Amino acid sequence: MAVTVRVIPCLDVADGRVVKGVNFLDLADAGDPVELARTYYEQGADEVTFLDVTATVEGRATTYDMVRRTAEQVFVPLTVGGGVRSVEDVAKLQAHGADKVGVNSAAIARPALIGEIADRFGAQVLVLSLDVKRSPRTESGFVVTTHGGRTETDLDALAWAKQAIELGAGELLVNSIDADGTKAGYDLELTRLMRELSSVPVIASGGAGKLADFAPAIEAGADAVLAASVFHYGELTIGEVKGALTAAGLDVRS
Repeated sequence: MAVTVRVIPCLDVADGRVVKGVNFLDLADAGDPVELARTYYEQGADEVTFLDVTATVEGRATTYDMVRRTAEQVFVPLTVGGGVRSVEDVAKLQAHGADKVGVNSAAIARPALIGEIADRFGAQVLVLSLDVKRSPRTESGFVVTTHGGRTETDLDALAWAKQAIELGAGELLVNSIDADGTKAGYDLELTRLMRELSSVPVIASGGAGKLADFAPAIEAGADAVLAASVFHYGELTIGEVKGALTAAGLDVRS
């Protein structure tokens, strides 16, 4: 039986507004997060992801009211990331309507956080968010960054992904910083390598620019494709992406 491919719009949020840049820089306003999330739900999005891109940098929690207002209008799984540092943060996000949480910087600083969240809420709640750059400093050629792509770590991206899965991560959100916002296509090599090591679903992120970019990411091993600016600026709709995936012989939800 074919696995159903998911199409996930991502809303990068700063100061209560959706923003988008290139390689995580020069962020520009792209609209109201609740309105955009409702539009994508109506278009047929399988999930919606919110990433508060300045929460960790500013040392604060994510915007709970925004999560609550979105959950009241969007009836597909809602993933929220940014500023999640403890099981208490996860509990509060769930109380406001989040179905899953994304963790990145805090898990790198304290890997035990992954196990704590998975043990209390289940691995299916925990999405490991990986902001990855190409680097000659690591064995795989890929390094993990933190703080919205601003800080490069010494962690090999593939080794860290494998460790995080062993600790309890239930899904990998793999975002290529090099491809992010460029609209030049997903990093298929990165997607392929993550698929080879992962026993959990892989979400490809970063670089979607045209309909022809989506199917190759699935063929490279992704279980879901995530995109932002092509949806925010009305260049593509969820339905058009699903149509392209269907035309490529892939199974999507109608």
